[in-house]
Amino acid sequence: MRIPKTILIAATALVGLATASLPAQPAERAQIPEQYKWNLADLFPSEEAWRQDREKFEAELPRMKTFAGQLGASAAGLETALETMATLSRQLDRLQAYALQLADEDTREAKGQAMSRDMARLATAFAAETAYLKPEILKLGGERIRQFLRERPGLKPYDHFLDNIIRRQPHTGTDAEERLIAQTGVLAGTPADIFGVFADADFPYPTVKLGDGTTVTLSAAAFALHRASPRREDRSQVMSEFFGALGNYRRTFGSTMNASVQKDLFLMTARRYGSTLEAALDVNNIPVEVYHRLIEGVNANLPTFHRYLRLRQRMLGVDTLHYYDLYAPLVRSVDLEYPVEQAQREILAALAPLGRDYVAVVERAFRERWIDLYPTSGKRSGAYSNGTYDVHPYMLLNYTDKYDDMSTLAHELGHTMHSFLSSQAQPYAKAEYPIFLAEVASTFNEALLIDHVLRQVRDRDARLSLLGNYLEGIKGTVFRQTQFAEFELRMHEMAERGEALTGDALAALYAGITRRYYGHDEGVTVVDDYVAHEWSYVPHFYRAYYVFQYATSYTASAALSERVLAGDPDATRRYLELISAGGSDYPIALLRRAGVDMTTREPLDLTMRRMNRVMDEMEKLLGGP
Repeated sequence: MRIPKTILIAATALVGLATASLPAQPAERAQIPEQYKWNLADLFPSEEAWRQDREKFEAELPRMKTFAGQLGASAAGLETALETMATLSRQLDRLQAYALQLADEDTREAKGQAMSRDMARLATAFAAETAYLKPEILKLGGERIRQFLRERPGLKPYDHFLDNIIRRQPHTGTDAEERLIAQTGVLAGTPADIFGVFADADFPYPTVKLGDGTTVTLSAAAFALHRASPRREDRSQVMSEFFGALGNYRRTFGSTMNASVQKDLFLMTARRYGSTLEAALDVNNIPVEVYHRLIEGVNANLPTFHRYLRLRQRMLGVDTLHYYDLYAPLVRSVDLEYPVEQAQREILAALAPLGRDYVAVVERAFRERWIDLYPTSGKRSGAYSNGTYDVHPYMLLNYTDKYDDMSTLAHELGHTMHSFLSSQAQPYAKAEYPIFLAEVASTFNEALLIDHVLRQVRDRDARLSLLGNYLEGIKGTVFRQTQFAEFELRMHEMAERGEALTGDALAALYAGITRRYYGHDEGVTVVDDYVAHEWSYVPHFYRAYYVFQYATSYTASAALSERVLAGDPDATRRYLELISAGGSDYPIALLRRAGVDMTTREPLDLTMRRMNRVMDEMEKLLGGP
């Protein structure tokens, strides 16, 4: 059964349209042509239509009470209850998607924020009204549930949902306990809400004067753009000013993060788990050993990462590599730009190995305005794809015409296709794929894109730039996200031991881990003191133990994409089956059927071997010792 919430995993026909000219600072939304903005009318034709459906949903919500105490009476009665729950959940998904995305268009606008918070309240009410369901099903016992499944074919869409309830019996409370836990929903989301509003709307972003005389306000999007400046003095200033500004509010960020971790501790205790890690991973039946094995494996491969960092130092021509050098273009003479029309063509060609049907849906995403493309004032930073069962997915981007932006677009299209194909192939109760799989399709698309672009490029410097971009992907997705995952684990362990989580304590923890990963003490990379505050602008930390799945998904998709690119039709078929499977089984089992065993080190080892092969080629292109 899908959780009643929208899932964030991170245009008209664009061919022949002039590329929008983007100012250095974000434009106002009204300045962006309609073809570059998503069309929320596919969800609801107007805000009034949304409000009418919202009122209907709230009026229908008490229907769920009528099934309490009756679930074991018959298989037909259980089916009716689950179908009613699914219908309400589908309505809630759609309502939430509209409110969330409207709010994300401009986080400064109170109306959208109020609508989004209202939906959070209704989601909590929905969870409370259905809280009796799991304890009551557990009272029936596994054998009676299996009997009901045999008697009633209409229960088939709910078989995995029911199996998961039985599996988690030791961590399910009484009716009263479950209702109480459900009623904490709005409270539990408050730390992330406060962080989001402060970081996107109220945070006083610093202003810097760049070497060319331009004055820039370092919003999140502007920071991401200018930290990659080819001018070293600019990127040093940009990073120190941005992280320094974060550090000025370390007490605020420390308080919001502490509140989020305390929520995790509450749920750990309420659900009777031994750790917050176990509580978070058991939702999708992921062994905690997978998390620990990733951290251990990546730490064992830090010499490979340090080889890449030394290669970066060599290519930048600097005596000492600093943390502010990590996003600079590796090849100064190459500044690869991909206006969105060109990006569309490249992405469609790159995805061709997945078949015409797959590509046709991606074309629809561009043609039918599933994408909100460019940064605007107050718009939510970053990128995401939001899947809703009854309507196509939507994508939020902050596109600035760089290769990274094209890669991000391909990435979010991977999420979109995962959501779209799962919704097409699975009943609602099985359509939502487990979070552990969420980044497989996205990083798979990135792998196909870089392979496609490299096949076209023969110029030495351009090829070095693209190969370097591939290594950047591994740096950012495997090493950086595992670094984040280790920070998140140690932070929660501190709280579990009763240690205070202050902004200063978290900064010290983050600095120590970051310096180990980047070889600060070995002289590989200088990690300046202000980097200690980087943790405070990472929104994913407010979603406990999420980021490690970027790394595991990357290694899984690397193994899968190599087989597809090798022309193995069986591998292509199994991959498409994987991203059409939704949540029809546990993620470890789904990946195993696709040909990847995530309980072993093999996917990470394959990724490290490929990383070393790319560095071999780059060093050959560079020549010399």
